[in-house]
Amino acid sequence: MSSREFTEWAAYAQLEPFGEQRADLRMGILAALQANMNRDPKKTKQFTPEDFMPSFESEQRQRNGYNAEALEMMAAVYGGTITREEPST
Repeated sequence: MSSREFTEWAAYAQLEPFGEQRADLRMGILAALQANMNRDPKKTKQFTPEDFMPSFESEQRQRNGYNAEALEMMAAVYGGTITREEPST
């Protein structure tokens, strides 16, 4: 797999999760459904699937560019590089 193909798959996984991330979402939907059927609507807020999904990375790490750094490291391992484009202002 080339560095470019790996990067494309990583981008696709961000848009359309698959594997364990998708399985966590499915179970979160089922858990939220069960919890919402058994809650008292006057006393408890409605649950969402995210309430039942594990979070393995903090939001702070994502804001600091952790995902981009991880992709750069993986590209380097496979002999590729990632070219960053400056955002237009």
